Amino acid sequence: MASILARVKSKLFIASTLKSMHPLDGGYASLVRGRSLDFEDLRAYEMGDEVRDIDWRATARTGEPMVKRSYAERRHTILFVVDSGVGMRALAHDEGSKRDLAILTVGALASLAVKHGDDVTLMYAQDGRARRLASRRSEGGVEVMLRSLDTALDAATDAAPRDMLLRAVVQTVARRMIIVVISDDVPISEASERDLRRLRVQHDVVWLTLRDADPVLLKPPVRARRDANSGWTVPDFLQGSAEIVAEFNAQRAEADARRQSLLDRLEVTHAMIVGQDSVVDDLLRMLNRRAHARR
Repeated sequence: MASILARVKSKLFIASTLKSMHPLDGGYASLVRGRSLDFEDLRAYEMGDEVRDIDWRATARTGEPMVKRSYAERRHTILFVVDSGVGMRALAHDEGSKRDLAILTVGALASLAVKHGDDVTLMYAQDGRARRLASRRSEGGVEVMLRSLDTALDAATDAAPRDMLLRAVVQTVARRMIIVVISDDVPISEASERDLRRLRVQHDVVWLTLRDADPVLLKPPVRARRDANSGWTVPDFLQGSAEIVAEFNAQRAEADARRQSLLDRLEVTHAMIVGQDSVVDDLLRMLNRRAHARR
């Protein structure tokens, strides 16, 4: 059976404007935000590292930029909470599979995490309940995690499990973690907002929204658009209408502004992931913002 992680890495190399994951690798430290005075070792500077972390004496000695690494930069646990409802069977904004985009996003960050010595774990919905996998710290573990996620998304029956998943994190995760929520493109409910407030007290939370495809287009689609949750089909007469498209875009912009305002107030790092070809750039912009946020 072909490796999912290998496919993820191959896609990321192609998608990146620099033909590699190197920029994400350098920006990974901003995800964990770990800082300590307990010096561990030195490593070569990578794109995305902060200038204040450069060891100038070591740089002068070796002739290339060197960065100090501390114990706090390692041994974190990153919990991926994936909104694994039937909405993930829809198309993403790039007209590709949203399911594949979720796997690609988790795979990118998880592979970076284990490369940097951190643990990864996964929570998703299955048969109306939250399921959390054991922590992993290897690429083989990431592969197991991605296969479990792929199976769960393929068999998804829950319409909107996100509220239930966040509630499960609040109730069952006691040790501090970095929680990365991979969310469907729907408004944040009052229940999720309450749980986010609780999670922010103990954990570091990152919120990644997977952008849905446009339901109405200026150019009529080849096949009818259908809502993944309800099965409702967009009437053909709506397609190709500039007025309808403009109205939809205005409503989406308003919803985006509300989501952004809420997450900013809660000090939750967030990003919109629009498609497979831009996932590296979308994540890199998020990591750069996180690196420069007030700590």
